[in-house]
Amino acid sequence: MCKGLAALPHSCLERAKEIKIKLGILLQKPDSAVDLVIPYNEKPEKPAKTQKPLPDEALQWRDSLDKLLQNSYGLASFKSFLKSEFSEENLEFWMACEDYKKIKSPAKMAEKAKEIYEEFIQTEAPKEVGPEGQGVSVNIDHFTKDITMKNLREPSLSSFDVAQKRIHALMEKDSLPRFVRSEFYQELVK
Repeated sequence: MCKGLAALPHSCLERAKEIKIKLGILLQKPDSAVDLVIPYNEKPEKPAKTQKPLPDEALQWRDSLDKLLQNSYGLASFKSFLKSEFSEENLEFWMACEDYKKIKSPAKMAEKAKEIYEEFIQTEAPKEVGPEGQGVSVNIDHFTKDITMKNLREPSLSSFDVAQKRIHALMEKDSLPRFVRSEFYQELVK
């Protein structure tokens, strides 16, 4: 009977992660794909910074996920990297929460809260941010999911705060170090 991933030795899991990363890199175009990244525009009224950052600026990202997420080129590079690993759902959830916080209308807020819930949180959602340690992705736990569901009974700007902070911490602990070791990032700091 299969006992799942928890039954595998740690070294096997690490090797599987390395293989996944290498396969993601192989799926990229042979030329430097970093220069072709379309940045995520946080504020639609201002044009995105599409210029490749200076190496010193990119070097700051290895120590600060917030600095990476605040830079549109960095965010786009990070998202491309995560897509290459088939693990972009955490970042997409974080970005959806950032967009949600900008909503002023209570009716639109309730509508967007429902969309985020259905896309990322509800059981068997298309991009479910499910329990940590099950499968490939590292995501929110049941406790965080329950708090978020309670917050959504009366949507407010802080409805997703607990879940978003949890996802941010997981990206900082897991995704950012992988990104910093990737060819995506190494190209930026040359």
